[in-house]
Amino acid sequence: MNSKLEKLRNKFDKLGVDAILVKESNNYKYLSGFGGTSATLFISKNKQVLITDFRYIERSTKEAPDFEIVNQGSSIYDVINSLIKEENITNLGFEDTHTTYSDYGVISEKLNAKLIPIKETIEVIRRVKYEEELECLRKAESIGDQAFTHILGFIKEGVTELEIALELEFFMRRAGANGLSFDSIVASGINSSMPHAVPSDKKVEKGDFVTMDFGCIYKGYCSDMTRTIVVGKATDKQKEIYNTVLNAQLSALRTIKSGLEGKFVDSIAREIISDAGYGDCFGHGLGHCVGLEIHENPRFSPADSTVFEENMVVTVEPGIYIPGFGGVRIEDMVIVKNDGYVNLTSSPKELIEL
Repeated sequence: MNSKLEKLRNKFDKLGVDAILVKESNNYKYLSGFGGTSATLFISKNKQVLITDFRYIERSTKEAPDFEIVNQGSSIYDVINSLIKEENITNLGFEDTHTTYSDYGVISEKLNAKLIPIKETIEVIRRVKYEEELECLRKAESIGDQAFTHILGFIKEGVTELEIALELEFFMRRAGANGLSFDSIVASGINSSMPHAVPSDKKVEKGDFVTMDFGCIYKGYCSDMTRTIVVGKATDKQKEIYNTVLNAQLSALRTIKSGLEGKFVDSIAREIISDAGYGDCFGHGLGHCVGLEIHENPRFSPADSTVFEENMVVTVEPGIYIPGFGGVRIEDMVIVKNDGYVNLTSSPKELIEL
């Protein structure tokens, strides 16, 4: 039995629907296992159908064994209307948060059922990870750890940010990654004051901070980690900033457990950075959940009052960014547990001077 489908079906009555259409790629992958780029799921109380085109018929049969596979042919709307009639569907749920205004106009005209928005129902179900999902996340993050160990032997004066980013990406691919979670961030010297700096042809110089934020995809699941190092000998100010960020992260980690609101965990790290005089230099949230997407909800942020549950996976990434000087971010990815957390990131966090 597909327990993910059962969780969704258990929400039908509350949503006021007889069936749901799923078109968002991460949502249909989560529910069916199919990872292609073209699919629509029709899920009723008694039936689950994956509708796709000729290119993906064979693949979907292998990847989505719990689903009936139907070729959409020349008109997917004819296929869906046939299912609506067969299943006697009156109210059909749809993913309104992933539907454009123009697409809504088309489906409301073409489909013979009342359309009911389901908001982020599936995304909420996705928040708490199953063990097989956690295993993929563990593997993805372990590849990142291996990449960080490797890159320490590659970084030296004169290499460019772009060369470091490419080396990280090549290594993760060779280590078994299926792709990148996001475009790698490598920022050296004064560029490290930009949280989402784009790697450039700037060469690493002696005394530079080098911040590296990177991750990979393994079987559809994303990893995310950040480490900041110094090339050469760190100055007293660099050490002060680094240790403040590290203290903030370790304090937040010690706080994490299920039952806490995201904004509370965020406040632990934020207070430490503010008390050190750098409150204005930490302008982003402490962390975000991770899964099939690199940025998922809920979050550790001042604005998020969501209560975290066991087996949510979230990043913990405080930072200090000073324009004209540089910046530090340290990021781990952890599993929230009832009595604490499990850290999926094993790379060292003490200040590394190359």
